[in-house]
Amino acid sequence: METQTPTANYKPPVILQVLPSLQSGGVERGTIEIARAIFQSGAVPLVASAGGPMTTQLAHADIKHFTLPLDKRDLFTIWSNAGKLARIIREHNVDIIHARSRAPAWSSWIASRRTGCHFVTTFHGTYNLSGMFKRSYNSIMTRGERVIAISHFIAEHIKKNYPNAKASRLRVIQRGVDLKLFNPYAQKTQRVIELAREWRLPDDLPLILFPGRITRWKGQEAFIKALAALPHRRFFAVILGDDKGHEKYRKSLEKLISKSNLEGHVRIIGHTRYMTEAYQLSRVVVSASIEPEAFGRVVLEAQALGKPVIASNQGGPMETVVPDVTGWLVKPGDVAELSQAIDNVLQMDEAGLHKIGEDAIANAQRFSLDVMCYKTLEVYREVLGLSEALAEPEAEPEAMRATA
Repeated sequence: METQTPTANYKPPVILQVLPSLQSGGVERGTIEIARAIFQSGAVPLVASAGGPMTTQLAHADIKHFTLPLDKRDLFTIWSNAGKLARIIREHNVDIIHARSRAPAWSSWIASRRTGCHFVTTFHGTYNLSGMFKRSYNSIMTRGERVIAISHFIAEHIKKNYPNAKASRLRVIQRGVDLKLFNPYAQKTQRVIELAREWRLPDDLPLILFPGRITRWKGQEAFIKALAALPHRRFFAVILGDDKGHEKYRKSLEKLISKSNLEGHVRIIGHTRYMTEAYQLSRVVVSASIEPEAFGRVVLEAQALGKPVIASNQGGPMETVVPDVTGWLVKPGDVAELSQAIDNVLQMDEAGLHKIGEDAIANAQRFSLDVMCYKTLEVYREVLGLSEALAEPEAEPEAMRATA
């Protein structure tokens, strides 16, 4: 995305993204990726959140961040945040406020009404639909002048559960993977070796990697039971993810590992900064969520690095996995089916793995970070009624032209 050469009267658009915090996660990462794309396009990116360790990434990119208690959900704070956002909008001549979560979205919507600023939302998840209050609270995510759904699954969820949402405002922009970072031909071998040593991985057993937060709906329990059901123990598995807020569940998983006689074959490891190396070490990557993933970047990142994947046959992975070509889709929570899929890939020869790897890499090209950023900038242009202020047509990513 090329930076534009401004004309004499040209005012670069100012776009403020708003989210609860910048601790860790897909929403946070997407916010930073779009902020960088806004900057590269010649516009001005701003971000507001309650802060967190990922704010350093904004600082390194010279992107201004405003610290507000946007992670609070009480009515008083939502109203107070609206006033603070309105001041930011006026002081920095913000053209678009882009909300990525419900409480911040309410504050952003109020601020946009006070200032006349354009309001855009990204619908990142299915959210809790129990009760009229929850449904009404969630509905703020459908009030944007444009509502970005992160997958076709989420778009259908919006249409089904929010009948007042205007289909003409809905735009599907699937999450993207950074193909420069998740590049199988540009990995640092020494770092891979160091991570294998840090994790004390056995040299003679294939690694089954299960990345994802330690929380019940991610399906770690079904994964452990599927491993226990295998007719052999010729594998080593790593469950990789933070257990913050779910320590009790993690302890129950450790007990299940012991009870299933899998000690020495399954290990739970906290978050690592070296995800590309973790994928590289693995023979297969598993995402066995028992509830639908809104998109599921893990499944795509693994494919970008040429790794076969096993994922649940629901939600986002149904859009990113080509069954029996780049991986396998299994019934959520079906231990026997998951176990069989794992065993199939463990028994596969090198030629079969290589073919899946090549197909997986090719498939991942359709979901690049460049495509995601380009399409988001197109939404901003559309809202502002601009023709070429954010990205020229020739800046359209090659991968997007190939799949148009």
